[in-house]
Amino acid sequence: MHVISFKVLREYSEIHADSREALIYWYKTTSKAKWSNLIEVQEAFPKAEAVGNFTIFNIKGNKYRLIVSMDYAEQMIYIKYILTHAEYDKEYWKNDPYF
Repeated sequence: MHVISFKVLREYSEIHADSREALIYWYKTTSKAKWSNLIEVQEAFPKAEAVGNFTIFNIKGNKYRLIVSMDYAEQMIYIKYILTHAEYDKEYWKNDPYF
């Protein structure tokens, strides 16, 4: 899978330093993957879930939530949001037109 974009992960981890290792692990794992559906994603990330048109990953023991758009046919992952769990719970991300 091609992740758009690593820069977003890097910038977020500069602000939330404790997320860095987990985000790098997520990036390395997803970059090597060739997934065709959520079940295959869950083999690597069992807590990943589909919510609306997004796939949501728990990062660092669910302290952070990584919200992405997956295009399995094109093998692309578009990072939409990285949120603390508290920010995620406010559900503002559900106002995204793609949701």
